[in-house]
Amino acid sequence: MNNAINEIKNTLEATNIITLNVNGPYICLKGWKKIFHANRDQKKAGVAILISDKIDFKIKAVKRDKEGHYIMIKGSIQEEDITIINIYAPNTGAPQYVRQMLTSMKGEINNNTVIVGDFNTPLTSMDRSTKQKINKETQTLNDTIDQLDLVDIYRTFYPKTMNFTFFSSAHGTFSRIDHILGHKASLGKFKKIEIIPSIFSDHNAVRLDLNYRRKTIKNSKIWRLNNTLLNNQQITEEIKKEIKICIETNENENTTTQNLWDTVKAVLRGKFIAIQAYLKKQEKSQINNLTLHLKQLAKEEIKNPRVSRRKEILKIRAEINAKETKETIAKINKAKSWFFERINKIDKPLARLIKKQRRKIKSIKLETKMERSQQTTQKYKGS
Repeated sequence: MNNAINEIKNTLEATNIITLNVNGPYICLKGWKKIFHANRDQKKAGVAILISDKIDFKIKAVKRDKEGHYIMIKGSIQEEDITIINIYAPNTGAPQYVRQMLTSMKGEINNNTVIVGDFNTPLTSMDRSTKQKINKETQTLNDTIDQLDLVDIYRTFYPKTMNFTFFSSAHGTFSRIDHILGHKASLGKFKKIEIIPSIFSDHNAVRLDLNYRRKTIKNSKIWRLNNTLLNNQQITEEIKKEIKICIETNENENTTTQNLWDTVKAVLRGKFIAIQAYLKKQEKSQINNLTLHLKQLAKEEIKNPRVSRRKEILKIRAEINAKETKETIAKINKAKSWFFERINKIDKPLARLIKKQRRKIKSIKLETKMERSQQTTQKYKGS
């Protein structure tokens, strides 16, 4: 057991979250105080999720299976939501069990969900050393995974690689039955996935690296709705039609409320960006046309001065100025918004600086008091 523990410690040294499917009592590792597990009793198989003390993981909810076949935890890492589901499928009827479990929990599954565990079934023919074709039950499971917008992360990263997590000594075959599923919309978060050989277990470990680092201010480009667009009746009517079409197209029994809402948001964001780009292009074209017309009138005015032409020149100049002023005001408002968003972030370093200055002042005052005390003592001794 000690060798097995040392192997876990060494192999997963830089790991922040561990999911285990175990037989028998759970082990405790130093630096892993947050342990969530589900099992019928200590002598039966079960599942566990261990969270490292290194990361700021805040737990929100835990859901356990009484039989110890799965556990789900909801929480957040660096203020970003994450749901982890660990599955230990039974040896018989594994594809049906996993499919039913995923179907029953589809309301909990969103783009922040990661599903891991021993599925006890290969998902493709490449997940077997014999390259045996998958059966109907497994194909139905794959269809359910696809309907929930989930993907097999390892197979997505390595579509043609044959690598295995389990060796069956009875059949003399290798297979990949331990899987990690993620949402299609979150593929950008998955940095790296690998299968790690294990000496003291009949299953190899699967490691997934997630990117939960906050983006720096310089690289962040956050889209925001231009509220002035909503003042245009024509645009609001167009947006209403777009929402209706989007819901009618995507709403069905297999679409969760969260997925539908995310889809509508994405569609509307794209629509608003397109409208904004079109209006900006149109505005720029109008200014260019007015500028060209103004130059032409100025040339004609030099050759043949006229009062009517001068009035037209003043009118065009005023129109150009009004458009440019509008654009400048929009830029100022954007700068103000940027400033007010980030002003709160100055509070922490400012508070630390004030605290440091206060400590310095206290230290100086204490030194001054000590000096005075010494001087008074010496004065009394001298007298």
